[in-house]
Amino acid sequence: MNSDTDITARQQRYRDIRKVTLVGSVIDFLLGVVKVIIGWLANSQALIADGIHSFSDLFTDFFVLYAAKHAHKAADETHPYGHGRIETLATVALGIVLMVVACGVAYSSILRLNESENLSVPGGLALAVAIASIISKEWIYRYTVAAARRLRSDMLMANAWHSRSDAISSVVVMLGIAGAMYGHPYLDSVAAVAVAVMIAKIGFDLVRSSSLELIDTALDREEVNAISKHIFDVKGVRSMHMLRSRKSAGNAIIDVHIQVDPLLSVSEGHQIGEAVRRRLLDVIDVVSDVTVHIDPEDDESGLPCNDLPNREHIIKALKQCWPHLPVPAIEKVTLHYLSGEIQIELDLPLSILRDTQEAHELVNQLRLACELPYVSDIQVRFKV
Repeated sequence: MNSDTDITARQQRYRDIRKVTLVGSVIDFLLGVVKVIIGWLANSQALIADGIHSFSDLFTDFFVLYAAKHAHKAADETHPYGHGRIETLATVALGIVLMVVACGVAYSSILRLNESENLSVPGGLALAVAIASIISKEWIYRYTVAAARRLRSDMLMANAWHSRSDAISSVVVMLGIAGAMYGHPYLDSVAAVAVAVMIAKIGFDLVRSSSLELIDTALDREEVNAISKHIFDVKGVRSMHMLRSRKSAGNAIIDVHIQVDPLLSVSEGHQIGEAVRRRLLDVIDVVSDVTVHIDPEDDESGLPCNDLPNREHIIKALKQCWPHLPVPAIEKVTLHYLSGEIQIELDLPLSILRDTQEAHELVNQLRLACELPYVSDIQVRFKV
């Protein structure tokens, strides 16, 4: 995915989140106004409280809009991986709001349960408004959930469940109103406590999942296995290790080491790594960024090469071992750092030889003259 495509996709994702949230905000505002007015006219304290709950949804809606706007900013020098974690933090906050709402619902319901004989009896208009609220908030929930799944947004999912908590509170209000009308006002409080437990569980799950994302928890085992399969499907990949994954605002970031033929050119090894990166980005929707490290061997189990000398030091030593060879040929040797040793590939001009027999003798002399302890093999090629 090139940068222009990534920017366009990010902008479209923000526009979709904004549209969904604004639709919910308008309905929340209208429901809040209607509930408070009808609750006051119909003498229903439960409906008035439910209207205030709808107004509280406006706060979370605007919170989502603010977080979405900043979470979809492009990466910069101080945020090289983008601002997606703002959305994750917003999800944690929304989960906490859900738990607080649940505690408030449970507390007020228990108080009403103890004082149910003092509750006034609302009329049929309040019941009709409660039913309309249930239908409206359930529609918002389903509309938002569909968008959250399509956009892989935990923040939208959290806001969807906040809308459903309002729908459920309207169910409680409806039961309370109906129960009061038929002589059973305690039904309101009993149902509300059960609903509060469910809302609190949803809030806890959102906080937990988003907190795991904040500490870079890996993807699920099934997702990791799918990623591994696609990596091995790329021709040229011999092995794979150190596959690391994490999530940011619903997207996955992958970091992997792949092993290729140690004698490949740098450009061919890079090409294989690019093939792996493009395959993961194209095939797995959740993957948004991939970093591929090319290894000539398994650096987890192989002997380390950290203590071996660098190229400058080796060239200097080879010039001392082979003073009769052309300096340009020595300076262009190819070095392979493998299994804690160095393999050397040396290209010599064919013009320095008189016959084939002399080539064999020269190669043997070069190998005998090179007494460097870290050199495991010397390959010589003669070119025209």
